[in-house]
Amino acid sequence: MDWDVILLAALVFAARLCDVALGTLRHALVVGGHRGLVWLIAFLESLVWVFAISRVITNISQPAVAIAFALGFASGTFVGMTVERFIKLGEQVVRIFTTQGDEVARRLRERGHRVTQFEGRGRDGRVDLLFIQVARRKAAQAVKDARAVDACCFYVIDDVRAAAVGRQGSGPATPDMQK
Repeated sequence: MDWDVILLAALVFAARLCDVALGTLRHALVVGGHRGLVWLIAFLESLVWVFAISRVITNISQPAVAIAFALGFASGTFVGMTVERFIKLGEQVVRIFTTQGDEVARRLRERGHRVTQFEGRGRDGRVDLLFIQVARRKAAQAVKDARAVDACCFYVIDDVRAAAVGRQGSGPATPDMQK
């Protein structure tokens, strides 16, 4: 194998890594509704993919180039997931089920979270359900704060696709709430 093939394989690997990492990030942004950014990433992703696949097809007799393409795909998936986890875009709803609802809600409010509390009945009797909408990067801390009060609380975290602007604090309702 000569240096030209090694260089080409490295280039295809890098291109594919970038293209797939961008695709993974794009999928995360689609959920958050970031239309303009998703469009730009999709454009770049497809441009890089066309470059990479054209190099593989024109050098089909070089297995190293095809292997680099596949390795770039696998590595790009890993890199994209890592980047997406690191930047933590979007909002999440944390639902906490607890028998100590007032105490957990108080702790979460002290930490700056807006908490909506419901009373319900579970398998073993009365239970409180707390809803907290937070930036994704703050969801784990909200759970940690709840578990500091009730180590046995159950929680569910969901991604938020869309949410209406709601009433914050004790001020008047916003116009969109009065409809």
